[in-house]
Amino acid sequence: MMSIVLEDKDHEIAPVPTSAGGGKGEPEMDLLSNILSSFHDLFGNFNWKDEDQVKKHIASLPEKVAKDKNYQNAMRNSDKQNAKIESEKALDKAIIDLMADNMEIFKQFNDNQSFKKWLSDMVFNVTYNEAGTIYEGQPRI
Repeated sequence: MMSIVLEDKDHEIAPVPTSAGGGKGEPEMDLLSNILSSFHDLFGNFNWKDEDQVKKHIASLPEKVAKDKNYQNAMRNSDKQNAKIESEKALDKAIIDLMADNMEIFKQFNDNQSFKKWLSDMVFNVTYNEAGTIYEGQPRI
């Protein structure tokens, strides 16, 4: 045991500052154009038949995935890991639906694990929110 002896004087303790932010700050966001630019940097060496169409289809995937009811439910009522699983299932469905319009993306998604991981992570980061709201519009991650 230890005893502490304080001087017998009146002291005032300053209040805790309220101007400093606490908790998590908002993450820095990238616009879809930056995401697609990184896509081009990573996967631009593929001989895409129509790279602009590929980018357009990839840009449409976050909104399609976000509309999946199971994914929305997982975001609202489960943890981030389960939401990621549902996001990947919804992305699989969206890629299959996309197959008729762009077989190249489907093929890369199924044959190239680095492309699949990049696309899965990008879509999840763009769409995930704990409120389970549907992502619409220009994506940000």
